[in-house]
Amino acid sequence: MSKQQRTKHKATRPATVATARVQAVAPAPSGTAAPSSRRTFLAALAGAAAAGGAAYGGMAWWQGRAAAASQVAAPGKAEQRTRATIVQGDGVNGPKGMVWVPGGTFAMGSDSKLAQPNEKPAHRVQVHGFWMDRSHVTNAQFREFVKATGYLTTAERKPDWETIRVQSPPGTPRPPDSMLVPAAMVFVGTDRPVNLSDWSQWWQLVPGANWKAPQGPGSSIEGKDDHPVVQVSYEDALAFASWAGKRLPTEAEWEFAARGGLEQATYAWGDDYQPDGQPMANIWDKTAKGRFPVMPKVSAKAGGAIGTQPAGTFLPNGYGLVDMTGNAWQWVADWYRSDYFALQAEAQGGKAVDNPAGPQDSWDPDDAGAPPAAPRRVTRGGSFLCNEDYCLSYRPSARRGNDPFNPMSHIGFRLVSDAPRPAG
Repeated sequence: MSKQQRTKHKATRPATVATARVQAVAPAPSGTAAPSSRRTFLAALAGAAAAGGAAYGGMAWWQGRAAAASQVAAPGKAEQRTRATIVQGDGVNGPKGMVWVPGGTFAMGSDSKLAQPNEKPAHRVQVHGFWMDRSHVTNAQFREFVKATGYLTTAERKPDWETIRVQSPPGTPRPPDSMLVPAAMVFVGTDRPVNLSDWSQWWQLVPGANWKAPQGPGSSIEGKDDHPVVQVSYEDALAFASWAGKRLPTEAEWEFAARGGLEQATYAWGDDYQPDGQPMANIWDKTAKGRFPVMPKVSAKAGGAIGTQPAGTFLPNGYGLVDMTGNAWQWVADWYRSDYFALQAEAQGGKAVDNPAGPQDSWDPDDAGAPPAAPRRVTRGGSFLCNEDYCLSYRPSARRGNDPFNPMSHIGFRLVSDAPRPAG
């Protein structure tokens, strides 16, 4: 990835719902023209037709044994894989559907040439053992939660001006009530190559988009019970966690688990992007799908459509966890500061930081559409939209901050539990 590409990646953070709403009414900086994206979102907020809901195809659920994780280690780092036995809870010895992550000390972050400034420097961190969901929370699991509780997600509720205001530049006027309607951000792609500096060309704020209709009215999750639930905010993830008796992982726990026992490997499976030519994660493969963000002109049945795939389509990592990178971004518990790794490394005094819970506040000067101290929570793992030219975030160290009230069509979550460690 070239310096130019890394700079482009830094400058093209996808919008939040709050940003999308206020861009339609926010005053332009003195001496500058209002960006064209404001017209885009004004149309969306005024009730423009929502994006269509093409059914997304996916590979069949991978049915292999968890022990097959040892097959995915790539040359270069394979010898450093933790030789731990994969333990999957069965409801008696450990929570069902979760795997045991034994904890330990590792180098968090990255100093590699692919790393963004917010991933640096690599520094020693210790985490304690915990149970983690083997996969993202799925549509079927989230439906069960909604059925049991009657919960309405952020995307299904009329937005509150105060949650929008804190994400907005100072002096932004309150949007008219006609704009404050239930909506969520949807990836719609483009029909031709575009300049990647303007994300509004492939993201739209779509009224009526939510977890049941991720692309907006007319779309559905029918036949996708085993796909990650998306269009869920951080607040939605917390509500599910409370109901399930679990919690979101800390950022340190998430990265430790994602690495699967590999110390400073580039990917969750090793250093080779595609070992023996085998795809390892659901990301934007430009060889198969073309240039981001142009939507490929193939049917879902042909397997080339853009979206989530069934959880577990690809081989698990060294701890038996699937889709730790790719498929959908994952909320974690921590507040997001772009300089947190640097601050943590400076404060550790040469010792491993013990079980860090993240910073006490948010700071993100790289998002020009919001105040630097606007509330942000960490998301990890990348999604089906990441590729080498735009979003190189399908790496265990990659991280970004997101508005906690911001549902998007490529963000989901998984949970952890502090249940007793496995017997024996």
